Amino acid sequence: QPRCRRSWPTAMAMPSKDTLEARNPVLHDKIDAMVGSGVVVVFIKGTKLFPQCGFSQTVVSILNSLQLPYEAFDVLEDDQLRGGIKEYSSWPTIPQVYVSGDFIGGCDIMIEMFNSGELQEMIEA
Repeated sequence: QPRCRRSWPTAMAMPSKDTLEARNPVLHDKIDAMVGSGVVVVFIKGTKLFPQCGFSQTVVSILNSLQLPYEAFDVLEDDQLRGGIKEYSSWPTIPQVYVSGDFIGGCDIMIEMFNSGELQEMIEA
């Protein structure tokens, strides 16, 4: 199970991934496999080559600048995945970034971690 590096405020929390697992185990297992498919995995709107929103573009730019391989999944191609990943992580927005199976966060957290050097340290560890 992924651990969330930063948690969403309780008052705005989304349903837990356990709810997704109970309600749609096939989707839960699919997302588990996607999250485990690489050291760095991102769920974005669009593709690595053509992100479809500014936040996804920012995350892709950060990861590309690190020159490390990463897996990217386009949530716009699959409505079930788009909703399911939000429940899986209990995080309400896209993009979402996972490192070594752990949920890191979205665009703002990636910017903060990149600027501080924390992201590079985490990926290199």
